[in-house]
Order: sequence, then C-alpha cells, then structure tokens
Amino acid sequence: MNKTKLVVILVLAVVGTIAVVQNTGVVETRILFFSVRMPHIVLLLSMTLIGFVLGILVSIRKRKNPR
Repeated sequence: MNKTKLVVILVLAVVGTIAVVQNTGVVETRILFFSVRMPHIVLLLSMTLIGFVLGILVSIRKRKNPR
C-alpha cells in the first residue's frame, strides 16, 4: 500500500472518530413505521458498520464474477 493511500485512510479515520465522539446526544430515528430513540453515536456507528459490510459484500461479489 503506498503512503498516499495510507495517509488518506488515517485522515478519514481521524475525522470520522472526531465526528462520532462529538455527536453523543439522543436522536429520534424513523425506520419505516418504527421510531427509535438512541444516542447519535450509536446511529453513526451502526450506519458506518452497515456501509462497511455492504462494501465488503460488493467487493466479494465482484471478485467472484469479474466482467
């Protein structure tokens, strides 16, 4: 991995961590017909995790079926 890519990853990780730590208040989130109250940090971390898992699944699928 080249140094530029590593620096970009580290900067994004730091910015993401700062954003998560600064948003600890409780928010109400609506998902279809449900309404859930949770700390904003939990919402941010769960959405980040969902995006990460979706990215892994897409990359696995592309490796199996290259076009």
